[in-house]
Amino acid sequence: MADVSHLYGGDLTVAPGGDLATVDATALGQQRVLRRLLTNPGDYLWNPSYGAGLGQFVGQTANLGRIRSVIRGQIFQEATVARTPEPTIDIALEAGGAITVGIAYADAASGTTQTLTFTVGAV
Repeated sequence: MADVSHLYGGDLTVAPGGDLATVDATALGQQRVLRRLLTNPGDYLWNPSYGAGLGQFVGQTANLGRIRSVIRGQIFQEATVARTPEPTIDIALEAGGAITVGIAYADAASGTTQTLTFTVGAV
């Protein structure tokens, strides 16, 4: 089922016909995973445990195992992420405390490999 297309931190997108753009299938799954990882726990009043809050790790003493654990625990709460094969999570600490994350996971519906790469914090 289609949903309104919205990349975390951005504006809603307008479709060529002037309506709001929609997204479905794997693209919707990617948007949901990204939103979950970047949302702070407690920001959604109706679901206080939603979100990984990766921003909390920016500028902190590096604990890559903890960051990887938080990501893994949160992405498995999205139905779009298959449990097998195990997702690959790469984390790099950038100068200034920013964190770059690369995730490869299997889409539960299609079985195709999906990749997300994003940076949290200023680079």
